[in-house]
Amino acid sequence: MAAAVKNPRTVKTSIFDAQAFLDSAGVARKVKEFEKKEAIFSQGDAAKNVLYIQRGGVRLSVVNETGNEAVVAILGPGDFFGEGCLAGQPIRIGSATAITATTVLVIEKKEMIRVLHVEHAFSDRFIAYILSRNIRVEEDLVDQLFNSSEKRLARTLLLLARYGKEDKPQKMLPKISQEMLAEMVGTTRSRVNFFMNKFRKLGFIKYNGGLHIDTSLLSVVLHD
Repeated sequence: MAAAVKNPRTVKTSIFDAQAFLDSAGVARKVKEFEKKEAIFSQGDAAKNVLYIQRGGVRLSVVNETGNEAVVAILGPGDFFGEGCLAGQPIRIGSATAITATTVLVIEKKEMIRVLHVEHAFSDRFIAYILSRNIRVEEDLVDQLFNSSEKRLARTLLLLARYGKEDKPQKMLPKISQEMLAEMVGTTRSRVNFFMNKFRKLGFIKYNGGLHIDTSLLSVVLHD
């Protein structure tokens, strides 16, 4: 008796789940835990993988030839970093440090390239992230060139609190020192301290088990 031929329309095909991929380990990807202030990679290390933050926060920084360090970005859950290896970057041009207990998915370069080529859902998500971050970098440059340190600090706090991602009125930041904020904003710690006190008195921020950012802080950024 001839074997029954399955109707192609009835055969279920597995749908690639980008989030499931980013939440699980595999042969060419592994989940790693880092403690607060622990180095994830250092400037000059070989660039062999792409990393994705599942939990916690990461500080990206660069040290120049004279030993001065600049904080490039603070990243949180859902952010990728270390993707320079995909463009042929042989070594890390900066350092990545956990700012709190952090969990990252480490994806080998070959695996990342494979998934980007064959899984459109993942590729679309990654490209959207890179484009949005490129826009962020451009905005940061404009911010540094044309805005006051007060506006730059307000914008930095809103970005760190992920303003606009959810509809909650307030967000709480991971513990970030005023020294780090000063490096990110491009000003002095004393100026950051002055503006933080000002924001607190105006009700834009409050300290209650952490630093809470009210979305009304946006008025500082938009004020002429």
